[in-house]
Amino acid sequence: PFPPLLPPQVLQSRGYQKLVLQVGRGELKPALRGSPALAVEAFRFKDSLAEDLRRADLVISHAGAGSCLETLEEGKPLIVVTNEKLMNNHQLELAKQLHRDGHVLYCNCSTLVETLQSMDLSTLKPYPPGQPEKFALFLDKVVGFQ
Repeated sequence: PFPPLLPPQVLQSRGYQKLVLQVGRGELKPALRGSPALAVEAFRFKDSLAEDLRRADLVISHAGAGSCLETLEEGKPLIVVTNEKLMNNHQLELAKQLHRDGHVLYCNCSTLVETLQSMDLSTLKPYPPGQPEKFALFLDKVVGFQ
């Protein structure tokens, strides 16, 4: 949910003017109106997020492998928010490894605001494009298949 986890002022203070949310089956909060300085747009699902990713200046996502790979291959800065309630938390392992390699910032829901306030996106390294097989090998290692 946007409020109270992510007050609009945090994004505004970093120069962002629009927030686009994919809420899936989640509850859409009526307070998602943004503010005069921050437009908010929300949708449940789309066939493709490619256009949204192309237009994004920053992506905040869960640590699903597909979401991470698609964002990194688009060359967008990525903050991965891990779900600490998941059992056998492969998302956390993936986020940690991508962070160690310098490709993403990661946090959990309770530290998202702090991460946004302190982030330095210039420290992120581009993910080598067009190498999904390397990502697959990397994933196998993270989840323990190798």
